[in-house]
Amino acid sequence: MMNYRSIVAALTMALLAAAGAHAEEWPSKPIHVVNPWPPGGPADLVARPIMEKLAAALGQPVVLDNKPGANGTIGAAAVAKAAPDGYTQLFSHVGPIAISPALQPQMAYDPVKDLAAITQFVSGPTVLVVRPDLPVKSVPDLIAYAKANPGKVTYGSVGQGSTTHLAGEMLHLMAGIDIVHVPYKGAAPVVTDLLGGQIDIAFINISGAIPQMQAGKLRGLAVTTLKRSSVLPDLPTVDETLPGFEVNSWYGFMAPAGTPRPILDRLYAECARILKMPDIVERLKAGGLDPEGTTPEQHQAKIKDDIARWAKLVKETGVTVN
Repeated sequence: MMNYRSIVAALTMALLAAAGAHAEEWPSKPIHVVNPWPPGGPADLVARPIMEKLAAALGQPVVLDNKPGANGTIGAAAVAKAAPDGYTQLFSHVGPIAISPALQPQMAYDPVKDLAAITQFVSGPTVLVVRPDLPVKSVPDLIAYAKANPGKVTYGSVGQGSTTHLAGEMLHLMAGIDIVHVPYKGAAPVVTDLLGGQIDIAFINISGAIPQMQAGKLRGLAVTTLKRSSVLPDLPTVDETLPGFEVNSWYGFMAPAGTPRPILDRLYAECARILKMPDIVERLKAGGLDPEGTTPEQHQAKIKDDIARWAKLVKETGVTVN
C-alpha cells in the first residue's frame, strides 16, 4: 500500500509529465498574429511572407489579424492583454513599442513589462534626401548650409510624431541647426513638394527614395540606421557625421508577457531560420529592409535602448502630438 509521500510524489510526477506533454503539443491550433497597422500597407508586405513560412514550420495556420488605430497602440494593447499561451503574438513596430510611450504617457500597456520580445525581423532605414538644386552633397554640407541660413531650411514629414518628424528633430538637436518642420498627411505629398522645390529636405522610406535618386530627381545624403544599408551600401550613415544618430523603423515579433520560454525560443529559432532564406532576403531587400533575426535578449535590449532614446529626444525638443 502506498504511503502519503509516495502518493504525493506520484501525483507530482504525473503533473510534470502532463505539463511536459502539453508544452510538447504546442502548437495544436491556429496562431493569431496581430498586425497593428491597416491591411495592404508596408507592414503586411513584410509580415505575410514570413508568417506563411512560419505556418509551414509549425504545422499550424498562422493568421494575420489587422487591428489598426492610434498609431499602432490598439493592436499592441490587445496582445499585451491576451492570454500568454503561445497562440497570440504581435507583429511589432518601433512606433507603438518605443516611440508612443514618449508621446502618450497614459498608455494602456507597458511595452517592457506587458510584452515579451521574440526577435527583430528587420531594420528599416530612412534616407535623408534633398532637392537636387540645394547646394549640399553631404551631411556636413547640410549642417554648414543650415547654420549659414538659420530658419530657412524646411523639412517635410508624414505627420506629427512620426519617425520622419522625429528624425528631423533629432537632426535639429544633434547638429545644432534651426530647421523648420512642415507636416504632411503621408509620404506622397512630401515627395511631390520636394520635387517641386516647396521644401528642402526630408527623411523618406528607402524604397521610395531609390527611384527618385536613380532618376536624379532627389539627392540622397545618408541613411538613418547605425549600419549602412545593404540596399545602398555606398551611402553613408548620418551616424558617421553625428555619432549616436539613429532612426530605425524596425519591425519585430513579440508575445504577451508570461508566455512560456520554450515557446518564445521555438518562435525565435524558426523566425531566425526563415530570415536567412534567399527568397525572403530578396523580398525584404526589394522593400529596402535589412533582415535581422536577433535573439530575444538582443531585441529586448534594443527596445529598452530605443524607449530611453526617444523619451530623451521628446523631452529635450518638447515634441507633442495633437
